[in-house]
Amino acid sequence: MTQIHIYHTNDIHSHLKSWPRTRAYLQQRRQEHASQQEACFIFDLGDFIDRADIYTEASLGSENIKLLDEAGYDAITIGNNEGITLAKEALTMLYSHAEFDVILSNLKELDGSQPNWAQRYKIFEVTPKIKMGVIAATAPFADYYSPLGWQIMEPIENLQQVAMEVAPQVDFLICLSHLGLPSDEELAQLIPQLDLIIGAHTHHVLPKGKKVNHSLLTGGGKFGRYIGHSTITLQAEGKKVETMLVATDDLQHIEGETREVMALERWGKEVLDVELFQATRYYNKEWFHDSHLSRLFAQALLDYSQADCTFYNAGIFLQPLQKGPVSAFDLHQMLPHPINACILNLTADELLSCLQRIEAHPEWPFIAVKGLGFRGQILGKMLQYGCVIKNGELYVNGQLKKGTEIIKLVTLDLFTFGWFFPEFKAMEKKYLLPHFLRDILSIYGYKFFGK
Repeated sequence: MTQIHIYHTNDIHSHLKSWPRTRAYLQQRRQEHASQQEACFIFDLGDFIDRADIYTEASLGSENIKLLDEAGYDAITIGNNEGITLAKEALTMLYSHAEFDVILSNLKELDGSQPNWAQRYKIFEVTPKIKMGVIAATAPFADYYSPLGWQIMEPIENLQQVAMEVAPQVDFLICLSHLGLPSDEELAQLIPQLDLIIGAHTHHVLPKGKKVNHSLLTGGGKFGRYIGHSTITLQAEGKKVETMLVATDDLQHIEGETREVMALERWGKEVLDVELFQATRYYNKEWFHDSHLSRLFAQALLDYSQADCTFYNAGIFLQPLQKGPVSAFDLHQMLPHPINACILNLTADELLSCLQRIEAHPEWPFIAVKGLGFRGQILGKMLQYGCVIKNGELYVNGQLKKGTEIIKLVTLDLFTFGWFFPEFKAMEKKYLLPHFLRDILSIYGYKFFGK
């Protein structure tokens, strides 16, 4: 009988509060398995980084990769927070010094070649006679990957092809999936050779896994609250696959763990303490009405995008803009969200319908928004600049607009995923990549105030 132990983390999103315990646990378990001559592997499923965290922002994730190396990870795949919140050059450099393998089959260079920092699959030799195949894919945000200079492939069809290639060469097959639970269930139905699908992206929690077809699916939630421990037992009568979750809150306290995490944050703050411009006045933030800060940001959006008008939610501002020197850290505290601006070309009738919908939903400002890149608390008032309804008709920059006249709107990408304005999801749009909202304000601030 041969037993393989696989430890896995997913969707940590730079929540490093429990990281010292996680690292110590993984190192300890590897040592224990080695002393028993048992095979042990450690994988991460992506979204390990999140640029809402100042430690991550300060190094564009490269310091996070050192944490994975210190913990002894064998391989990882990427999530959308690695894939679409970094410029192509930054993603290419992210793993340049990593001591682990990056496995990813559905992201390609524009010419269709494999990125030099990732491999389509990996075959691990467990023993001289036993081989483990690992394949992996990430969620296909084509509207983001393409402008960043990547070609993203449909993951399920891609994984089917890779599995057909790898399965005959190995004794068992694992998929590192940053696709979400519904896609994992589909994979299990379409690729019967998969013994274990280690899941991520949708932050699902499966304490003992979920059996679908011949595959066991796992899910470890988010923010480092759990470490997954899956075991594959090979015996004469066949394979047995089991999984469980280890709550990091239940792990042994590590001396100095709080100081360690605080030191990471302090380092990030020091790196980001770089003056960008000097504000000539105080710009207040408000969540339920227009403010000096919201007007300044609207000017920044319109200047950067050259759009006709904009609307966005006031809840994006987590801090005001103080008078005097403004640093990269200040803007990050104000706008920590990994959110991009987006341009849509709407007809006058379509834009009028959007503004009427905003008026018809006075409850929107109080909605607590989770996900979609938003790192605030509530949506806040939907603010409009350059477009207004007067007597039931649409005016853009003082001009009456009707019917099929085209208006160039700039808004936030969180409104293009099907929430609030579901029609935006299917529309042609242009994401203004790779800059986040704070970058757009920084560019405009330098132009508007000077340094």
